[in-house]
Amino acid sequence: MKGAARAFLFRLSKRVWARAALVTAISIVFVLAAGWVGRVLPFRVIIDLGQDSVGSILQIIASSMLAVTTFSITAMVTAYSSAATTATPRATQLLVEDTTSQNALSTFVGGFTFSLVGIIALSTGYYGDQGRTILFLGTLVMVAVIVVTLLRWIAHLSNFGRMGDIIDRVEAAASEALGAYATAPTLGARTAPSGEVRGERVPSNESGYVTFVDVEALETTAARLGRDIHISALAGSFADTVAPLAVVVEASAASAGTLGSGALDDATREAILGAFRIESHRTYEQDPRLGVIALAEIGSRALSPATNDPGTAIEIVGALQRVLSKTLRTEPDAEVKNPHVRIRPIEWDDLVVDAFRPLARDGAGMIEVQIRLQKCLASLAAASPQHAAVFEGAADHALRRSVAELDDADAAALSDVHARFRG
Repeated sequence: MKGAARAFLFRLSKRVWARAALVTAISIVFVLAAGWVGRVLPFRVIIDLGQDSVGSILQIIASSMLAVTTFSITAMVTAYSSAATTATPRATQLLVEDTTSQNALSTFVGGFTFSLVGIIALSTGYYGDQGRTILFLGTLVMVAVIVVTLLRWIAHLSNFGRMGDIIDRVEAAASEALGAYATAPTLGARTAPSGEVRGERVPSNESGYVTFVDVEALETTAARLGRDIHISALAGSFADTVAPLAVVVEASAASAGTLGSGALDDATREAILGAFRIESHRTYEQDPRLGVIALAEIGSRALSPATNDPGTAIEIVGALQRVLSKTLRTEPDAEVKNPHVRIRPIEWDDLVVDAFRPLARDGAGMIEVQIRLQKCLASLAAASPQHAAVFEGAADHALRRSVAELDDADAAALSDVHARFRG
């Protein structure tokens, strides 16, 4: 399966309407199939039911599920709004993709549809005695599913959308994206040379954020052309109609960065553009920097004078340390799966700036936050001698900012911490 198809199915599975539509369709199929199955079974399964007992149960389910669905939607929207207000709007998409809330809402909508279609079918005389029995048994199963889902949903609401829950979700998304990046920094392509690449530029037809790059599709196009494609805009980059998404060069001249012969036709340009998904907002799917940025935004907002919550900022420093430590321990896969595509990996300097500059800036006057930040950067530097200079530079930068904001006693204490870990 191509990368674009996998990405489409992955994103579809995250959509609440897709789950709700699937459960609703299954409910309708079962309700209607009960009457047909009851007529074709070679044996009889009949339970002596009370006067309109199935219809009464379905009436209760229909009325209660409509109320529960409305309540669930209200609770979910409230959690989304709270996340955007107290944490960061970048965390909202993670709450929207929460599987527990999606399953709960889908079950409630499916239960409402199940009962509504069942009531309509009963009122038209669609079922025989055996079909009504099968519908009754199915209704009991639906009641059990609804009760279990409702209990799980109630337990889930006790933490859903709270600050700790949001931090955990953003940390998990950042860890997953950075782990995938550390495993394949070039997405299975070859590493692009440093410096400007000269070739046939392919800019975007629209402006927006690149959220996904189908490297496999670009490899197919490049192999057909017998040329190399240098990707200039990775996921998270902002695309416009001027800067190129990709540059096409002659394969034999790729290292030299010279333009190959033959202009690209419209079909080839469309194929290259089709490998880039451009949207209005960034997503966590293939963007290793967004999770780090979102964590830093939560910490930065906690340090604002209106919030003044250094404890949350300290939690964010710990989350960033866990995410980056895991990334540093991940061994990259050296296999080149797309030899005609070249990518320049994200620089660690950019990741460290995304993670720690907002905390160093907005928490410069908070000694507790700065001490924790210095310890975090010292630990990361010790864990990766290869990138130690990057983390040490961030620690020096944070110290200079803080010394200018703190009083003499706190500045001296922070300098001692910095010197102890650097020494």
